[in-house]
Amino acid sequence: MKPFQLTYTAKAPSLLREALGDWGISKRTLASVKYGGGQILVNDAEVTVRHPLKKGDAVTVIFPIEEHGKGLSAEDGDLEIVYEDEALLIVEKPPLQNTIPSREHPFGSLANIVAKHFNDHGIPSTLHIATRLDRDTSGLVCIAKNRHIHHMISLQQQEKKMKRRYEALVHGTVEKDAFTITAPIGRKNASIIEREVREDGQFAETEVRVIEKLEGYSHVTLQLNTGRTHQIRVHLAHIGHPLLGDDLYGGKRDLIGRQALHCTELELIHPVSGDSLFFRSSLNRDMQSLV
Repeated sequence: MKPFQLTYTAKAPSLLREALGDWGISKRTLASVKYGGGQILVNDAEVTVRHPLKKGDAVTVIFPIEEHGKGLSAEDGDLEIVYEDEALLIVEKPPLQNTIPSREHPFGSLANIVAKHFNDHGIPSTLHIATRLDRDTSGLVCIAKNRHIHHMISLQQQEKKMKRRYEALVHGTVEKDAFTITAPIGRKNASIIEREVREDGQFAETEVRVIEKLEGYSHVTLQLNTGRTHQIRVHLAHIGHPLLGDDLYGGKRDLIGRQALHCTELELIHPVSGDSLFFRSSLNRDMQSLV
């Protein structure tokens, strides 16, 4: 199993520690390299972070091999891969599948199946799922193949450089064609699962655009500008248009047996190459039949 590694070229004289920070290597990642079996090489020679760099020096960071957590078993299962390289894995998650194992569903999650994929292909990483989806929600999921790559993607999310767009079917006729929901979200009192809009919650923002107004419900597209738990579900219920099938937040299951939400688009900057990546996913059959 070959460890993940990245090579950079020094553009100007500096201390190695400063250059690593400029390249996005966090202190936590640096500590894991230092104490977890990784290496830092300059022109193929192992050095410390106090090493002075000259312009043109080749810096190679060899990341330690990661192990799956004890609670994550590798399982056979269908895995629909949209894109894969040494740093990223983009997959389609079907509805009615957990992203990670839970007490109620300890087996058969996307994470269990990806763990098997990593084992089979000698990928030296535990699971770093950067964009989780609820069990009922289908669509695109982004997985990092290394702790450092996960950190770089998290920075993109914080800086709003990663875009996630969804399509949903909601109860009622949404009157405005385009608008933004800005409402803080927090955990509902006496519930470990349910969230609600509340003054002391975390800032949350969702952009909404109507695709089509149908009989008794509307087909909308949504863009997340923040990533709060159950954000889309809570925001849509808050404005009186809960998702079809989302009985936790006021939706009915007469037309569909799960919340009608699908992650259709994922846009990000590749954390290694810097290239712009864009992925598009079609609606699942159950939602497609309603539109």
